[in-house]
Formats: sequence, C-alpha cells, structure tokens
Amino acid sequence: MITHSVIIRDLGLQEYNQCWEAMKTFTNQRGPSDIDEIWFLEHPPIFTQGQNGKSEHLLNPGNIPVIHVDRGGQVTYHGPGQLVVYILIDLKRKKINIREIVTILEESVIQLLAELNITGIAETKAPGVYVNEKKICSVGLRIRRGCSFHGLALNVDMDLEPFCRINPCGFSQLEITQLREFNATMTLKETANKLIGYLTQKLGYNKLLTKMGLPYATN
Repeated sequence: MITHSVIIRDLGLQEYNQCWEAMKTFTNQRGPSDIDEIWFLEHPPIFTQGQNGKSEHLLNPGNIPVIHVDRGGQVTYHGPGQLVVYILIDLKRKKINIREIVTILEESVIQLLAELNITGIAETKAPGVYVNEKKICSVGLRIRRGCSFHGLALNVDMDLEPFCRINPCGFSQLEITQLREFNATMTLKETANKLIGYLTQKLGYNKLLTKMGLPYATN
C-alpha cells in the first residue's frame, strides 16, 4: 500500500534555498498517489527565521546569511555537522495531525539518544529535544494542502559558535549541545540511518525506496 511506502533521499551538502524551493514545489505538485519522502542532508552555514520570527533574536549574524522561511518557530542555525531531516508526508493520508507528527519526530530522536546512553526529553513549550536542559534538536514544520515539509535538525558534530550570535528558537538563555559532547562517535550518515529507522517504524512504513538527487532542483 502507498501509505506504507516512503522514498529516502541522502542528499549530502545542499544549499538551503535550492532545497527549500524543491520542498515547496514537491508539496505543491504532489498528488494523492505520490509516495511520501524523507530527505536527510547538511546545509552550509545559514540562519533561518521562522514565519513569526522577531528580528530582536538575531543578535550578531555577521557574515552568515539570514533567510526568512515559511516554517514555524523563531531563528535557528544550520551548518555542516548538523543532520537535517526533511519530512514530506501526506498527513491526511496518514491520518495524523501536526501535534502527532512533531511528537513522532521528537520521540525518534529521544530513542536514538537512548541507544547512545543519552537521556533526552521533549518540551511542549518549545518543540525539540533537550539533554540536561540544553537543546540538541530543533523541530520546525509547515503544513500545506494537508502535507508536511521542513522537519528537524539534530546537532551531531559541528561548530556551535554561531548559536551564540542568536537567541536560539527565541530564548536568550538557551544553551545548545551536540552528540559529540557526549562522546558519541557516529558519523552523520550513521546517525541518519539510525534515526530514519526509528522514524519509518513510528510512521508505519515497511517499504523503503532509495533515490538519489534533489527533485525539482534548479540551477
């Protein structure tokens, strides 16, 4: 059944704007028979400001670009060494709502952390996953035509300094952490494979199809 199938794309390092445009095009053009997709990738350094983001949370972006995007939430940072997972799912077909998909994303990360003997928790007031009150994973989604895009960003092994240039997710005292700080030695791809295993299980996919390249990419 189509509801049990998903396409997985390993996209490597992708410019943010190109990936964002591809997500929007995919969501706008998909039909009821199109298979859901999960993309995992990295972005070059960039700050993204959500729909309701306030400029006061951009403290000193410096030479890192800032882009205003159509996901929920405030400002966050993406950069190499961070695992970004985009969730392009027909939620109406799956019969799940926005709160349920956010919970699935958070619980999948928490399970991954538990496998590494790291205790993660979710916070209802600020979506994402936290370890010792430090944020390790951000979640931000957009729903259009009953379908989700954007997704989560899990800090694996990256330079955390740019987070000091913003109030992450709109919180001035929020500290950021990553897997490397807990002696986790998995590569980004190993982390992605484990996380996608948890995600696909929780979402009820039992047929995983692998495809290469970014759909609807523009030069």
